[in-house]
Amino acid sequence: MNGEFSAIVCGVGGQGIVLLSNIIGDACANSGLRAITGEQHGLSQRSGSVSIHVRIGARVRSPLIPVGMADAIISLEALETLRYLEYLKEGGIALMNSRIMHPISDTGRLVKNKAGEYFDFKEIESRLSQITKNILSLDALELANKAGNPLTENVVLLGAISVLEAFPIQLDALRQSISKVVPAKAIEANLRAFEYGAEVFHDRFCKEMRCKSL
Repeated sequence: MNGEFSAIVCGVGGQGIVLLSNIIGDACANSGLRAITGEQHGLSQRSGSVSIHVRIGARVRSPLIPVGMADAIISLEALETLRYLEYLKEGGIALMNSRIMHPISDTGRLVKNKAGEYFDFKEIESRLSQITKNILSLDALELANKAGNPLTENVVLLGAISVLEAFPIQLDALRQSISKVVPAKAIEANLRAFEYGAEVFHDRFCKEMRCKSL
């Protein structure tokens, strides 16, 4: 991968996606890594789709990831993983929160058709499997609650992706940036969320994937 890493960070409004990209950017700056981000905001007040392109590497020039070139999708909401699936390279990593927040349009459809069904998690995984076998899901909300703050789902996912050897930012640099970027009253909970994400990912997936030591 030549020290380069590109990821789509996505979810819905209110999940702290911009904060997550700020932590990554700060950690890159402090580590001497070149990083460029491209933000695409949605209807954040109505749980609309929000995504950010994160590109790390000395040779990166464009803030936007070409279709089919993302090393990973980091998704805080499972349905949003499918929305940005076209960006993921074949065999890339789909790291996603198992949480589903159905859009208003989906609910409206079921109001009109009582026999209809919501899109479920198994169907999401089935569609993802057509692109990659590296589908990594975890209940980020459960871990965030365990950390003491349900708003730390974003940092749970950050902890998880940071364990991958291919992810170029070291864990200590991310811990320092969490302490710097998040509000003071939430630092402890965010650091716990980060560690929970890293530990769960390491225990569950690092037998098949190259990972850093915790």
